[in-house]
Amino acid sequence: MNPFSLVMLAIAMSTDAFAAAVGKGSSLDKPHITEALRMGMIFGIVEATTPVIGWLVGQAASQFIENWDHWIAFTLLLILGLYMMYNGFKVPEEEAEKTKQHSLLLLMVTAIATSIDALAVGVSLAFIEINILVASLAIGLATMTMVTVGVLLGRAIGTLVGRWAEIVGGTVLVFVGAIVLYEHLA
Repeated sequence: MNPFSLVMLAIAMSTDAFAAAVGKGSSLDKPHITEALRMGMIFGIVEATTPVIGWLVGQAASQFIENWDHWIAFTLLLILGLYMMYNGFKVPEEEAEKTKQHSLLLLMVTAIATSIDALAVGVSLAFIEINILVASLAIGLATMTMVTVGVLLGRAIGTLVGRWAEIVGGTVLVFVGAIVLYEHLA
């Protein structure tokens, strides 16, 4: 995978977490930088871990499906991208009462929920030549940064931008999947 595709993948993987962070930030009463950094770290660590787990699963299965690996990577990225776009177009739920800080349990569950796509992408990455540690660190760093910024922006911009970020992220995933397919068929 070329460096441009890796950067695009890292950004795409972090957009769903960014969307969640904007929503979480908008539900907080005047979030401080410490809460934003706390959320960024939690989401970043989870998002960096899940592609490695998926990659390990994909490595175990890769010898059995080597001839179709690029099609599998493309299909997974396509499905995930379309799912992210679908979520971005859904009507947001009503806002709850604002709190000062989210619980660790709530943040972990949200981080895991937004990183399921990174797990599937990790499986896809097992079928292409890539350094999974570099990829997972890039995804984790991008997620940490975007979540931190998302929380701080959440109060000001609300859920609308978060929804559009998820739509753009889904589009980027479809684009990266098309590049993977093109590179293997060319």
